[in-house]
Amino acid sequence: MKPKVLPIYLLLFVLLIAACAPAARPVEERSLTVMTHDSFAISEGVIAQFEAEHGVSVTFVRSGDTGTALNQAILTKENPLADILFGVDNTFLTRALEEQIFIPYDSPLLAQIPDEFKIDPGNYALPVDYGDVCINYDKAYFETHNLPVPTSLEALTDPQYAGLLVVQNPATSSPGLAFLMATIAHFGEDGYLDYWKALVENGLVVVSNWETAYYTNFSGSTGQGPQPLVVSYGSSPAAEVIFAETELDEAPTGSIIGPNTCFRQIEFVGILRNAANPDLAETFIDFMLSVAFQEDIPLQMFVFPVNRDASLPEAFVEHVQVPDQPASLPPELIDANRETWINAWMETVLD
Repeated sequence: MKPKVLPIYLLLFVLLIAACAPAARPVEERSLTVMTHDSFAISEGVIAQFEAEHGVSVTFVRSGDTGTALNQAILTKENPLADILFGVDNTFLTRALEEQIFIPYDSPLLAQIPDEFKIDPGNYALPVDYGDVCINYDKAYFETHNLPVPTSLEALTDPQYAGLLVVQNPATSSPGLAFLMATIAHFGEDGYLDYWKALVENGLVVVSNWETAYYTNFSGSTGQGPQPLVVSYGSSPAAEVIFAETELDEAPTGSIIGPNTCFRQIEFVGILRNAANPDLAETFIDFMLSVAFQEDIPLQMFVFPVNRDASLPEAFVEHVQVPDQPASLPPELIDANRETWINAWMETVLD
């Protein structure tokens, strides 16, 4: 039996129809822009996973420190430079909310986050991570000098610790500002300046930024600095182990974690009002709160995830001391007094 053959005129008609039909258009990849502070970091593979799953290209715009990034978001809120702002912490939260730069988003992933981190009841700013600013100490120094490690803020004014503490200027440093907040939380607005006067009389050393304090002044990092006590992060001991040139069984530094000695910083993310892609922004925030993103945070930014289901890396479990009673202040109180407190500190400590 011969195979059936289309008549030539019918074949030509089919080819003509195919030629006139519009070509299938490739699906256009959408884009999402995330504004962050300069310290933001996340694994490329984690972002690639989100991009592949949602057909999205994610761009991160690093915009200075937390205060600078927030200022930029406020100045451009009518025509935002990004869809999302990440990195506003509890020392700047009230300002961000009062400026109404965010729109609310009730992410379903909030169910996995403890209430202690949900400072904004309107869900304009959603918690992503937290960390403690603490006084770190050089274990070897205190052992070789047969000196007890101070366990409270008050102890730092004792003459036996004269000249041993280096801090950062709160006007130019985020950890410096956090430590100032810890002293205000502990001693109150009427007592914190007297405490700082006592520190100055006991040989307090002040530098402009964390890098100088930790890598130049602190003896626990390079082994060459003159101060064995430094304001740093509670995760710094874990970082010392992770980045050590030779494998360490124990961190060479520790954190003082007595009541109110550490100040807890919580970082938030929000969808910017007038964002070009609010639907994608919601999807990405859900991703930021998911276990995959949250478990990547510790070794990228050396802070803790807020999702209770996220597991911690071994170095955090073994070498980070978490305070039972970190210092805290209401965000609205900080916002109303931040500049006043800083100016008063400068007049007291630097003049």
